[in-house]
Amino acid sequence: MTGVIRILGVDPGSGATGWGVIESHGARLAFLAAGVIRPKRALSRAGRLAAIHEGLAALIAEWTPAEAAVEETFVNASPRDALVLGEARGVALLAPALAGIDVAEYAANTIKKSVVGKGHAEKAQVQAMVRLLLPASGAQAADAADALAVAICHAHHRGAANLMKRSA
Repeated sequence: MTGVIRILGVDPGSGATGWGVIESHGARLAFLAAGVIRPKRALSRAGRLAAIHEGLAALIAEWTPAEAAVEETFVNASPRDALVLGEARGVALLAPALAGIDVAEYAANTIKKSVVGKGHAEKAQVQAMVRLLLPASGAQAADAADALAVAICHAHHRGAANLMKRSA
């Protein structure tokens, strides 16, 4: 595993989709950018999904990541909320795939364990570790910090995934 790999991490949501871009060179990580795509509330559901897609497509064009990672859907008590989140997640998977970028998916517990060391870490602990691992990121909105955590998780796991691909 040589060279620098640029990774886009995405924390999907219909109201706020966090994104973060890092570079990974072996065990070293570097922060490039992060933010949140917030579709206007007045938009229809389809309009919100289109806004998320347009935002991610623009980020992909600007930052040209080699790989992307998206947080998996967690079990939600409300079927409607789970459906809406699933739609946003579908767009988060689709945007990089349309750009020809491989997309990995990680469960929330895997992300937390990779970044904090325990799978049931609190959101504040994840944010604190993101700041520690990527000092240049500063204080980010929760959704952006979560997206950076997804990218960090992928940076940690991608080597094992690549080894498994080569041996198959």
